Amino acid sequence: MKRVIVIVSSLAVIAVCVVIGVVLIARIAGTGAFAGEPDPRQAESGSSVAVRDGAPLAPHFAAPYVDVASSGDLADLALKAHADVITVGALQTESRGSCTPYWSGDESSPVTADVHGAELNRLRKNGGELIPSFGGRDAAATHTDLADSCTDVHQIALAFENVFAVYKVHRINLDVEGESLTNRTGIDRRNKAIAETEAWGKAHDWSVSFSYTLPTTRHGLAEDALTVLSSAAKHGAVISSVDILTFDWGDGDDHDMLADTEDAASALTAQLKQTILPDASDERLWGAVGIVEMIGIDEVGAHETFTLRQAAGLVNWARGKGVQTLGFRDLQRDNGGCPGAVNQTTCSGVEQAPWAYTKAFSAFGSS
Repeated sequence: MKRVIVIVSSLAVIAVCVVIGVVLIARIAGTGAFAGEPDPRQAESGSSVAVRDGAPLAPHFAAPYVDVASSGDLADLALKAHADVITVGALQTESRGSCTPYWSGDESSPVTADVHGAELNRLRKNGGELIPSFGGRDAAATHTDLADSCTDVHQIALAFENVFAVYKVHRINLDVEGESLTNRTGIDRRNKAIAETEAWGKAHDWSVSFSYTLPTTRHGLAEDALTVLSSAAKHGAVISSVDILTFDWGDGDDHDMLADTEDAASALTAQLKQTILPDASDERLWGAVGIVEMIGIDEVGAHETFTLRQAAGLVNWARGKGVQTLGFRDLQRDNGGCPGAVNQTTCSGVEQAPWAYTKAFSAFGSS
């Protein structure tokens, strides 16, 4: 009787495997791509702009953030600043419950080649690249982060795939903050969709990668942010870098922002080993670290000021550790138009030459 049970059990396992195989074959049948899904090798149908293919990112690079709502022409901004790579956000849904992302959640700015495609072509013609960013603090507050808003994992994956295909990029950033960190089902949906999109990329022979941007304490990720990485490991989502937000401590103390950054990033490496990179070497762990500063005076006050001297120090320190990426909020703030001002969106709050922080960070990308 035991032998019969074992045989039946084995046959059941084989049957399940066959069913899974048939489903996968059906999904990639016909063109060799996921049937009916976006194809990064093809131009977008009906678009007046043919987007040039993007190049995979370098092992180490600088990528300041750009707020698409206030940037104007993306290529003009990046070229004026001499920023080779920019992270542009935010992609979010127009309203809670939707599965369709728009730039800044604005239905007049859909994910199509006609929107930002020509700017991206000019940027790439001059050797630049763009990383689209989903989510962010505002999206979390309004529940319009894609994975919070949309309850269908496949639809979330399709949205990711569409961004890869339309803009011919190889990296998507996912900025998870605020209430999105406490939405456990949204966290799991996001990571399941990442894994599905990564399978889609392999089927198309198109390199895709994802980075997370997460808030941190000076001592590493808090438990809610760490849950994002634990979920990624559980659902087979490969995360290329974890970019920590090293500002807005908000405790009222005077801060050495560079020292705080070094402490937070060092703590992150241990947390990466506990979650998404359990077998990684120290070199590999540091190679999955990203750091995002707020240049000048942050949103809290002058006692949390990230100076130009600290920017140069960060570049040297990060280069020595093998950090993957450095960024800052935001490229539009990289000017000295408001010395002493706090929580400004168009200037840094410190005396500086235009694009001085971009110049300092660019030294990291050229190392």
